[in-house]
Amino acid sequence: MAAFSASDVKALREKTGAGMMDAKKALEEANGDIEAAVDALRAKGLATAQKKSSRTAAEGLVGVAVEGTKGVAVEVNSETDFVAKNDKFQDFVRKTTEAALNVDGDDVEALKAASYPDGGTVADKLTDNVATIGENQQVRRMKTVSVENGVVVPYMHNAAAPNLGKIGVLVALESTADAAVLEGLGKQLAMHIAAAFPEALTADGLDAATIERERKIAAEKAAESGKPAEVQEKMVEGAVKKFAKEKALLSQVFVMDNKTPIADVVAKAGKDAGTEIVLKDYVRYQLGEGIEKEESDFAAEVAAAVGN
Repeated sequence: MAAFSASDVKALREKTGAGMMDAKKALEEANGDIEAAVDALRAKGLATAQKKSSRTAAEGLVGVAVEGTKGVAVEVNSETDFVAKNDKFQDFVRKTTEAALNVDGDDVEALKAASYPDGGTVADKLTDNVATIGENQQVRRMKTVSVENGVVVPYMHNAAAPNLGKIGVLVALESTADAAVLEGLGKQLAMHIAAAFPEALTADGLDAATIERERKIAAEKAAESGKPAEVQEKMVEGAVKKFAKEKALLSQVFVMDNKTPIADVVAKAGKDAGTEIVLKDYVRYQLGEGIEKEESDFAAEVAAAVGN
């Protein structure tokens, strides 16, 4: 009996762009482990970069809010997109995000315990929402950024409502430059971040496990080349370095001109403003990233409901 289903083959093809037979063979060799199959396909050059993080499944909304030199992004999940369009739910996400501005750190439990603008706590309002709307909802995560001097610029890609949507970005710029200049730069950088999906500010900030995974894939590719060990080693190091450059924000190429590294974009803006500008931090929250949505069999659900 196969350790995977047709839906697993479909999911693997969506993540990698691989052909049907290649995806099926990879799953067979990986005994149904989709992530292992992704790595195997990539090592063989049969897959594009992993798309899992941008193929989001969970519903709900991301909210962003800024007050002074502090900004926060919050993700609240719901079971269906229908609820995400509900005015009551949108109001909850908006006010919960505002409440997060008064929370120290990025502790979701602290946010739930925080005072809700309409009275009670965020957790109290969440419980009430679940009861009245009739669908499970969760405050999933939050991230705060701030500067001593400068601005925090919010951006919502394809907003469902003001400061609410599926991809929320915050850009923290430390500088004494004119606020209007910083706002303009921050907006451009935020649009880049929304499109380019950086995983860290610098290469040093990239997840060690992710780097190790890329190193393993690169090593498998190099081994298949049949070249001498010392050449393979250089191939691996080059591939890892390229990956880190593409994933770290400051070394990414600016999407608006497709040639200038973000670090140089910021440096030039500072030179033009007559004072240094530092891209201190950023947040990019995409709704549901990292969450796998269970596929439901509608016919089976109906059969179960009628007791068949």
